[in-house]
Amino acid sequence: MGKKLVKSEEDISKSMILPSENDILGIVTKRLGQNRVMVSCQDGFKRLCRIRGKMRRRRWVRMDDIVLVSPWDFQHDERGDIFFRYTQNQASWMREKGILKIG
Repeated sequence: MGKKLVKSEEDISKSMILPSENDILGIVTKRLGQNRVMVSCQDGFKRLCRIRGKMRRRRWVRMDDIVLVSPWDFQHDERGDIFFRYTQNQASWMREKGILKIG
């Protein structure tokens, strides 16, 4: 493996997916197995979320990771799908800009 590429703040902001009106930021609090995790969301709810298939094969989701959750149309206070995981640099950038208010 080669060296990790150090990204500047401009590169971080360009490669990020920011939450839209239907999406919620959250922190993974517990791994439950079979691609399911418990997420504490920014709106105050704890949701049982599943990791979407495309993301499941490409990225690891661990405890205390900042993720982007899309609540289901039904049971929107209880369940959702995880479709993006932020890196530590991206999470600290969002905290500085005031987007991330948890953790």
